[in-house]
Amino acid sequence: MKKVLFIDRDGTMILETDDFKIETMEKIVFYPEIFYWLGRIVREFDYELVLVTNQDGLGTNVFPNEPFYTTHKFIMNTFAGEKIIFAEECIDCHYPHDNKDTRKPGTGMLTKYFSADYDLKNSFVIGDRITDVVLAKNLGSRAFWLNDGRGLGVGEIKETRESLAPQIAVESRQWEDIYNYLKKIG
Repeated sequence: MKKVLFIDRDGTMILETDDFKIETMEKIVFYPEIFYWLGRIVREFDYELVLVTNQDGLGTNVFPNEPFYTTHKFIMNTFAGEKIIFAEECIDCHYPHDNKDTRKPGTGMLTKYFSADYDLKNSFVIGDRITDVVLAKNLGSRAFWLNDGRGLGVGEIKETRESLAPQIAVESRQWEDIYNYLKKIG
């Protein structure tokens, strides 16, 4: 069975912006040391990488597909150039009020992973928001929470931070801590 790292994009692979929208090249700042530590994870451990991101209103007049997809392609090509390859990219463009199961923490984009081919119990979600922790719970996985204090997602989830504590394998701002945890569990 394959283990998976479900990885959020904004705030996890690249730093989050104040407007929570990274649609142009000028806004890209890669997360500190991500290429080093995620690169080591890819080389040393056996996890499939899956991008899972919410992009509120993508494809609308407020958030048009271009230049978003040109910027996104640059980000993904940069990771690929470092031999960090994602097996799948799951991008949801709905708003929270749309109540779609494809929007994190829903699992609608990830139904294929609920099969005998995948080991969700030993898989992880990596993200900067509490909704990423809830996604881990919904998948039957655990979470690495890169919590910068802005990702509580109030109103979007019903669970409390305290009730989600068992889902959190690591809460940190450092990719090195994720690597060290994975190394420890082998």
